[in-house]
Amino acid sequence: MNQNYRRNSASQQMYVYGNVVTKPVYDPDRQEKLPERPKKKVSRQVKKNRKKAQHMSRGYVVFLAVAAMLALIVCVNYVRLQSSIVNRSKNITMMQEELADMKEENTTRQNAVMDSVNLDEVRDRAQNDLGMVYASPEQIVEYENPATDYVKQYEEIPKDGVLAQSDKTSR
Repeated sequence: MNQNYRRNSASQQMYVYGNVVTKPVYDPDRQEKLPERPKKKVSRQVKKNRKKAQHMSRGYVVFLAVAAMLALIVCVNYVRLQSSIVNRSKNITMMQEELADMKEENTTRQNAVMDSVNLDEVRDRAQNDLGMVYASPEQIVEYENPATDYVKQYEEIPKDGVLAQSDKTSR
């Protein structure tokens, strides 16, 4: 393979013509070491205080152990309550599904009963088999009921048809 080299005099770089170019060897940049800071002299009292700060007393260890136990108890109770809530939620869902099924069954049975009753058959049987007849116009007594639409008859209806009068109408 024939390679042509040409130097550029302005920048002193080498141009390589061809399809194979060798990688140039780079020297790694060396980081300059920072000068070490001179160690400050630490007094004896400061060393003693640092050592004392790193030491844990028995009371502190007992306190940490009790706090860890309380945290563990709280966590266990939380998990137990969460499990109880999930179980109750599942039970409620199951009961709601059962209630929906019962309501559907009840509606289906009610519709079946309502469909099985034919009012024309009831009227025919009442008139033909039991001898019932419709009321004649002279048997019908109309009356005014100012209180409600529902009436329970405890005594005979007066001939004038008025069961009760309010104070406003009597004046």
